Amino acid sequence: MTASFDEAAVHRFLFKEARLQDEHRYEEWEALWAEEAHYWVPLGEEGEPESRISIINDNRARIAGRVRQLMTGRRHAQSPASRMRRVIGNIEVGSFDGDTVRVESNFLLIEHRRDTTRQWAGRTLHVLRPVDSDFRMLVKKVSLVDVEAPIPTLAFLI
Repeated sequence: MTASFDEAAVHRFLFKEARLQDEHRYEEWEALWAEEAHYWVPLGEEGEPESRISIINDNRARIAGRVRQLMTGRRHAQSPASRMRRVIGNIEVGSFDGDTVRVESNFLLIEHRRDTTRQWAGRTLHVLRPVDSDFRMLVKKVSLVDVEAPIPTLAFLI
């Protein structure tokens, strides 16, 4: 793959992931993950996942469990499900070593549920592995802008 093809393919992947999350297409979103996945939303910026408190710190099995819970339709915090739209921007495709590509981007997520609208903003690090003509996520780290503020129930996929 050439560098320009890599970057366009990465952008398409990020936009697809955001669309699947926004449309509550959980099984399709889960299929984007590699087996050795790590989904991390730290509570702050410093430190490693093993040594700090996290909002989310999931391996592949926990991601699958999270998806199963969301699909039951019986999660009180998501009944009815939030309506969401994400804007992904400032995408920076890092080095591509033939095995993985590191990508950082900013996001703004608008969530509306039960007459309340919230904004979630942050920066996301993805480490992606090319698979055929697509990618699988090895790492997704979401750093929220207002992580020190009280966080309402995070009962959806950020």
